[in-house]
Amino acid sequence: MIRVPDVPNGRLSDAWRACVGTGRLDLALRRDYQDSLALLQRDIGFRYLRGHGLLSDGLGIHRPYEWQGTRRTHHSFTYLDQVLDACLGLGIRPFLELGFMPSAMASGEQTVFWWKGNVTPPADEKEWTDLVRATLSHLVDRYGADEVRTWPVEVWNEPNLTAFWLNADEQAYHRLYEATAHAVKEVDAELKVGGPAVSPGADGWLERFAEFAERRDVPVDFVSRHAYSSGPAQHVPFVVHQTLAPASDLLDQFAEPRRSLEGTRLAGLPVHITEFNSSYRPDNPVHDTAFHAAYLAPVVAAGGDHADSFSYWTFSDVFEETGIPTALFHGGFGLLTHRQLRKPTYHLYAFMSRMGEEQLARGDDHLVTRHADGRVTVLAWAPVDPTGRTPGPDRHTLRLSLPAGTAPRGEAFVRRSSVDEERGNAYTAWRHMGGPRSPKPGQLDVLHEASEPARAHHRLPVEDGRAELDLTLARHEVTLVELTPVDDETPPWWDERRLLGREVP
Repeated sequence: MIRVPDVPNGRLSDAWRACVGTGRLDLALRRDYQDSLALLQRDIGFRYLRGHGLLSDGLGIHRPYEWQGTRRTHHSFTYLDQVLDACLGLGIRPFLELGFMPSAMASGEQTVFWWKGNVTPPADEKEWTDLVRATLSHLVDRYGADEVRTWPVEVWNEPNLTAFWLNADEQAYHRLYEATAHAVKEVDAELKVGGPAVSPGADGWLERFAEFAERRDVPVDFVSRHAYSSGPAQHVPFVVHQTLAPASDLLDQFAEPRRSLEGTRLAGLPVHITEFNSSYRPDNPVHDTAFHAAYLAPVVAAGGDHADSFSYWTFSDVFEETGIPTALFHGGFGLLTHRQLRKPTYHLYAFMSRMGEEQLARGDDHLVTRHADGRVTVLAWAPVDPTGRTPGPDRHTLRLSLPAGTAPRGEAFVRRSSVDEERGNAYTAWRHMGGPRSPKPGQLDVLHEASEPARAHHRLPVEDGRAELDLTLARHEVTLVELTPVDDETPPWWDERRLLGREVP
């Protein structure tokens, strides 16, 4: 029995909901994208949205032309305005990532992804900084300086990888960062700019970034990096499989920037994990499973100990880095599939959104909080075996002694919501259906029904102001339990035994 204290041990960090990732930004022009984002915000409510492609050709901001024999540049914000208006209208702000290179400005032809984001430095640094200044000046003019000052500005994405930056040239990235950061500050000195948005395995990049920033007196307002826990990809047609490190490896990666930057000029700056997930592949079926929710539950519960934000990559399977998906469930990064089917990891986040502000306890398999009105909430998860050598335990039990209100005696109303291998799991239902690549309307209705968490209700006795909660979790289950003191208003003449007209002594 774990006795949960009455006194909180601090506020529950909300770093888990500070930001979420997205496919390239011009996808936000699509109706299914906006429908998915609306559902996400209704059930969870993230504060910021980060994605690639702000300056790529898809949004069409950089538009060079010739006039009277001279090459000139026009900056068009038609699509950008529509994207940001849609996001802001749904209560989510942009976490601006400056990239990739507009093709007409690029120094080379190397691209990444199916949609061909150019990853080479600018052919003309001034043309690049003009673009940065024009874009941010437009945003300040349209949305106001006070608002845009709350939008972090990140310079590029994973420059330590040759796929995302020509030759992973560190010195070239430092030159790009320096020119870009000064351009950002020229628009408004209070805009927040940072980087270097490196991937796992970027040994020494953060330390050298700090040295460079100090040596050159370059503005840095926050530090960013990414975190993934998967091994090399094993390819089969349209899908990959990968080994996984224990989930604690992700927490170690979250903590790495503060360790690496201790004693540097960048020590103490906000740390943003601007991408994280288990697998770095958008076609790994592990993303669709109940295992994934249980695997990530301790990361979501504890990540705020190590970073100011950690952004799940991504909120939706409306995402095309490796091409147009070939099936409804295809291993996409999203919390939601196309057609807004909620995956088990979506419910993990939705459960977190119903937790209280005060943290009472946290363990290897549970998190306990309390709301301002006295309601106690428990998030619990079953342990997983990330090696895959075993399926994980069939059952996992947890016994908690919980504070349950101010009255010494009485009862607590218990509301429980759960997802596991069978319940709240559209992926399992889809597999039982035979994995239809394009489910018919009736099948989609069944899958939406299958994605609903299992729900149960009962009462617990309260003795000495505490309730004893026994939980049995199925394999890979994530469950949310909410306890509310019962104020019983049942009239004295009510008797369930009389429902069928029986006489009761």
